[in-house]
Amino acid sequence: MHEMSVAMEICRIAEDQVGLDALCHVREIGVVVGRTSGVEPESLRFCLEALLANEPFRGARPTLELTSGDDLRVHYLEIDDDRPPH
Repeated sequence: MHEMSVAMEICRIAEDQVGLDALCHVREIGVVVGRTSGVEPESLRFCLEALLANEPFRGARPTLELTSGDDLRVHYLEIDDDRPPH
């Protein structure tokens, strides 16, 4: 199941972008998955949910956007910066 390796890489990318100390503030990770990417979207979602449920993420949710191509990329990270909304 290479989806677990892909999910681990997505988590590493999130860490690279926000830093280890800020991973607990990540609320959502958006991932674009193409239908011809070689990745089974539901398996990837399952693996991401398992990884994101644990420290240091504290329950961030994966959001997968399916496309018709061979895309596979992190599209966005939603961060809770603990600031009140404007």
